[in-house]
Amino acid sequence: MAILNSLFTWFMKKRIHQIELFMKYPHEVQEEWFQSLIATAEATEWGKKYDYNSILTPQEFKDRVPIQDYDSIKGYIDRMIKGEQNILWPSDIKWFAKSSGTTSDRSKFIPVSMEALEECHFQGGKDMLTVYCHNRPDNKIFGGKAVILGGSSQINSFNAESYYGDLSSIIIRNLPFWVEIKRTPTLEVTLNPNFEEKIERVAQITSKQDVTNLAGVPTWNVVLAKRILEITGKDNLLEVWPNLEFYSHGGVSFKPYREQFKQFIPSDSMYYLENYNASEGYFALQDQSDSEDLLLMLDYGIYYEFMPIENLHHEQPKTLALHEVELNKNYALIITTNAGLWRYMLGDTIKFTNLSPYRIQITGRTKQYINTFGEELIVDNADSAIQKAASITHAIVKDYTAGPIYFKEDKAGGHEWIIEFEKLPDNYETFCQLLDQELRAINSDYDAKRFNNMALQFPVIHNAPENTFFAWMKARNKLGGQHKVPRLANNRDYLDPILAMMRKD
Repeated sequence: MAILNSLFTWFMKKRIHQIELFMKYPHEVQEEWFQSLIATAEATEWGKKYDYNSILTPQEFKDRVPIQDYDSIKGYIDRMIKGEQNILWPSDIKWFAKSSGTTSDRSKFIPVSMEALEECHFQGGKDMLTVYCHNRPDNKIFGGKAVILGGSSQINSFNAESYYGDLSSIIIRNLPFWVEIKRTPTLEVTLNPNFEEKIERVAQITSKQDVTNLAGVPTWNVVLAKRILEITGKDNLLEVWPNLEFYSHGGVSFKPYREQFKQFIPSDSMYYLENYNASEGYFALQDQSDSEDLLLMLDYGIYYEFMPIENLHHEQPKTLALHEVELNKNYALIITTNAGLWRYMLGDTIKFTNLSPYRIQITGRTKQYINTFGEELIVDNADSAIQKAASITHAIVKDYTAGPIYFKEDKAGGHEWIIEFEKLPDNYETFCQLLDQELRAINSDYDAKRFNNMALQFPVIHNAPENTFFAWMKARNKLGGQHKVPRLANNRDYLDPILAMMRKD
């Protein structure tokens, strides 16, 4: 244990200096990575197609290579899955992160190179620990075990040499030895594809161990915490794990879950840090405990572009380089990576909260919003309003989703919400009124449409029975891993099936 702490302390000091370096010289670091990525891929099929050998500047890159989405590169990925190499990236790619996202039911298989694993995903995990240990030098995190609640991984049916699974499971399966010796439970249990069986086994095993830190999507950690408390009969997790001190979370906004975790872990010294990690890359992490802003990590083998959200549906949308962005404007994230994703539209929207260094907040998804009536409601608005209404009425929101109510004859349209509470509000009507009021306060377009109920009527808000969203996700075979409840939709594709399920019950 002393050796591990000494090694990590040495690494931490070295890495903090490197982080400070890209914070001081962000544009130079991004330019270096751009040149490196282009040069590395010159001899690939993709590099030859767009003559990477003659690309000298980011502007030439933008002029020559169109923005991509999954559908536009699916043919290349299908060939890679079957064993072809040197297509999008020169090194052999054997791992593919399976991701349905939250906007499509079709599975996507994102290539994960060894460079992406080591320079991006693993580096992000190490940096999260580095930041934590730097911010809290008196930590005892290595004195116990880490519970990383991931997905499942299995050999795909296309080629015996290529594998797919949730990104979390790919990372866990390839973890360096110094992490693996501190992780619990075993790989067999952690990668069990049966989520309910896995939760039961993880709960049974870890409830008897000394766990100091947790990592994973809040939604599924809540499920694990509840089962552990049921098994042990304890009131909170600190009675089970008295040395628990750190939780690294990501995947969904932590705002709706904050109160739940305060109940599970009633300690002011519990430390929470958010990461922004997706199948396509590790992009940002929370480096300051007193701010929810995320530091954009600029030396992970990713070159960034930012598309103003108003350009999203343009035929030839303009993108901005890092030095061109402005504060508090919504941008769609465009990435070029060391796994062969070239000018790839991730599907996330972000805004910059600071430009020196570059810090961001995730505001939503390019396909997760409600704009049926010109209200332009995004996930960030919804999360903030939910949090405010819950805080004032002493409620705890477990999960939610929302979508439009379409115009009908002479009746205005509206929004319909399904909310599952862990703890009901003191007054349900007050909660509903506060939710609407907060949305009007933070979104001027929503407020304008709500004026005199002309375009938007007061929202319809359903109080969902316990485990509604769990049952719905299970029915869709989307339990565990990186699957998340979709928050907003510009249609009723999620609302109607959930409401139908609720009526049956």
